[in-house]
Amino acid sequence: MSLSSVPPAVQRGKILNQTRYLTWYFAFFVISGFCGLLYEVIWVRLAVSRYGVTTALVSIVLAIFMGGLGLGSWGAGIVARRIAQAEAATGLLLYSLTELLIGLSALSVPIELNLGRKILLHAGIFVAWQTWRYYLLVGCWLVVALLPWCTSLGATFPLLMSAIRKTCPSASDRSFSFLYLANVIGALLGTLTSAFVLIELLGFEGSMRVGAILNVTLALLAVGIGLRLRDGAEKPEDAPRTPGGQVKHLYGLPRPFILVLLFSTGLVSMGSEVVWMRQFTPFLGNFVYAFALILGVYLAATALGARDYRRWARTHHPDETGKTWSIIAVSTVLPVVGANPMLHLTNDGVRILSIFFFCVLTGFMTPLLVDAWSAGEPDKAGLAYAFNILGCIFGPLIASFCLEPSIGERWCLLVLSLPLFLAAAIIAFGRSASQPRTFAQPSDSGKLRIYFAMSALAALVMLSFSDDFETEFPVRQVRRDYAATVIATGTGFHRNLIVNGSGMTEMTPITKFIAHLPMAFMDRTPRNGLVICFGMGTTFRSMLSWGVPTTSVDLIPSVPKLFPYFHSDAQQIMRLPQAKVVVDDGRRFLDGSSQTFDVIVIDPPPPVPAPGSSLLYSREFYEVVKRHLAPDGLVQNWYPSMKGDDATLAAMAKALKQSFPFVRAFRSFDGRFGIHFIASLRPIPSLTGSELAVRMPDAAQKDLIEWGPGKTAATEFDLVLSQEVPVEDLIDRDPEIPVLSDDQPINEYFFLRRNLHIER
Repeated sequence: MSLSSVPPAVQRGKILNQTRYLTWYFAFFVISGFCGLLYEVIWVRLAVSRYGVTTALVSIVLAIFMGGLGLGSWGAGIVARRIAQAEAATGLLLYSLTELLIGLSALSVPIELNLGRKILLHAGIFVAWQTWRYYLLVGCWLVVALLPWCTSLGATFPLLMSAIRKTCPSASDRSFSFLYLANVIGALLGTLTSAFVLIELLGFEGSMRVGAILNVTLALLAVGIGLRLRDGAEKPEDAPRTPGGQVKHLYGLPRPFILVLLFSTGLVSMGSEVVWMRQFTPFLGNFVYAFALILGVYLAATALGARDYRRWARTHHPDETGKTWSIIAVSTVLPVVGANPMLHLTNDGVRILSIFFFCVLTGFMTPLLVDAWSAGEPDKAGLAYAFNILGCIFGPLIASFCLEPSIGERWCLLVLSLPLFLAAAIIAFGRSASQPRTFAQPSDSGKLRIYFAMSALAALVMLSFSDDFETEFPVRQVRRDYAATVIATGTGFHRNLIVNGSGMTEMTPITKFIAHLPMAFMDRTPRNGLVICFGMGTTFRSMLSWGVPTTSVDLIPSVPKLFPYFHSDAQQIMRLPQAKVVVDDGRRFLDGSSQTFDVIVIDPPPPVPAPGSSLLYSREFYEVVKRHLAPDGLVQNWYPSMKGDDATLAAMAKALKQSFPFVRAFRSFDGRFGIHFIASLRPIPSLTGSELAVRMPDAAQKDLIEWGPGKTAATEFDLVLSQEVPVEDLIDRDPEIPVLSDDQPINEYFFLRRNLHIER
C-alpha cells in the first residue's frame, strides 16, 4: 500500500508518526555521539597514565577504539541483515542493549586498566620498555579491556538503521547520513563540554559516570519505544521507501570504487588531524583547550557538511560531485597557509579556519558515499562505514611514524592529499565509455580535468609560498620524530629549546640548582641520581659533576640528540660510564625499574597546564616515586611558575604534603620565576649556604658557579635559601582546592575557575 492510496488524514497521521520516531532517533544519536567522544578522550588518558605517555601507546589505544567501531559496524550490519524480517521492535531492543553495555564501560574500564597494570608490573613486563614485547602485551590487554565496549559503540549505527527501516521506511534510504549528522553534533558537544566543563568539575571518573547515566537513559527510552511497538500500542509506518536505491556505478566507475573512496577519506582526515595538532600548537599554545578547539572546528565543519548533504541530496544525484574530489584534495593542503609563520595575524586562533573547508567537504562526501553504497541497508552501511574507519586507523599511524619524522608537516599534508588527487584523476580521466553516466554529460570530463589541473597547481603554489614554524628562527637545529618537532635555537647564553612550538627551557642557573640543591642537602654523599625530563641536559650534566651514576629520562627521542647544541662538552659527558640517557616516559620508567635512587629530580615541561603534565605532579606519581627513593633520599620537583593560578600551586603542594612527611619550598635564586620543592621521608636539615657548599666535590662547585650569578657555591646557595617560603603558605593560596591527582588534573583544566570563578 502506498501513501497515495490512503486518505489525507491518515497520510498526515503517518507522517507525524514518522517525524516523532525520527526525532527520537536523532536525539538518541546526538547523546550517543556525546558519550562516545567523552569515553574516547578519557580512555586515552586513563591508559597513558597507567602504561606510559607515549605516541606509540596513544596510537594503540586509538587504533583499538577505531578498530572496535569498525568491527561493531560491520558485525552489527550482519546482525541487522539477519533480523530484517523480524518485527520493528527487535532492532530497537538490540540497540538499547548496546547502549546499556556502553554505559557499563564507565565502571569496568578503570578497573580493567588498573588490573592490567598490576598484572604487568607483577610479571615484570614494564622492564621491557620500548620493545615490541612490551607494546604487544600491553596492546593485548588493552584489546581485552577496551575492544568490547568500542565494538558496542560501532554497533549502534546499523542497529538503529534497522529500526528506521522498519518504523520509517520512507526515510530509510539516507538513514546513515541522518544518524551520522546527529552523531557528529553529539561528538562536537562532547568535545566542548568535556574539555570546558565536565572534567574540571567532576574529574575523569565522574565525567564517565555522567556518560554512563546518559547511556542507560538511552537504553531505557529505546526499550520503552520498542515495547510499545511490540505490544501494538503504536504501529510502524507502512509506507514504501522513497525512490532511489543503491548507486551502481558512481562517476561511471566500478562500484567497489566507493569503498576505496571511503577508505581514502578516513585515512586523509585522521592523518591530517595529527598534522594539524603539531602545526597549530605553536600558535594556539600547548593546552587541552587548543586541542579541543581544533577538534571542535573539525566536528562543527563536518556537521555542517553533513547537513548540507542532506539538503542537497533531495534534488541532486551523487554523480554530480565529481569535481568535488579535486577541491577536497587541494583543501587538504590549505592548512599550510593557515600555519604559515609569515602570516601575521592579530588573533592566531583564526589560523585553524584553514581546516574548515576540508572538513565541510569530507563531512559532505562521507555520508554521501555510505548512502550511495547502502541505500539504507544496515549491513551494507556497516561495511561501508567499517572501510572508512579502517582508513581512520591507518592515517594517524602513517602520519605520525612515517611522514612527519621524515618530511615535516607541510610536505606531510601534500603526501596525504595524494590519495584524493589520485581519486580525482581517476574520476576525471579514467571513466569507461561503456559505463553509464547517469547525470554526467560527455562534456563533463573536460571540466573535471580542468578542476583537477587547477587544484594540483594551487596545491603546489601554496606549498611554495609557505614555511614551517622553525623558519621563524634564523639560527637553529631541527629534529623531528614520531612524538614532536624539536628546535634548538639561539647563540651563546641566549639559546633555547622549543618542542612543538612551546619553549621548554633556556640557559639559566635554575636548571643547575635543580640538581645541586637536593644533592647537597643529603646527609651523606649521594650514590646515584635520576633526572626526569632531559631538556637541554644542564641538570643531567650538573648531577654528573658529583661523580655519581646518573640516569636521565626524556619522552621525546630528539631532545637528547640536541645536547651538543647547548653544551660543548656534551659528547665527552655522554662517554662517561656513569652517564645514562633513556627515552621513556618518566613515570613509566620508574614503574619498570627495580632500582632505588638517592636523589630524584623532576623538571616537568612548561607550561604548567601542558596536557599530561599533571602526571608528574600528582599524588599517584609521588607514590610511584617513593617506591624508588632511598629511605634517606630526596626528591626535587621544579614548579616553573610564580604567577597565575594559585589553585594549581596549592593543589600540587597538597599532593606533595600528602605523600611526603617533610617538604620545603624555595623560590628561584632571583625570586622571580618558579619554585624548588624538596621532599623527603626523613627530616630535611636546615643548613647555611656554606654548609651545603662544603659537601660538594670541586667539580660540582665549579659547575654551580659556571653561569653565576654568585662567585662561590656558598653565595649561590644563600641566594636560594633566602627565598624559602612555607609550604603551608602556598596551600593557603587556595585551601579548598582538591589535591592534584590523576583523576583531577587541576593544572590542565582551569577554564571555569579562571574565567567564571567556579570551583569544585
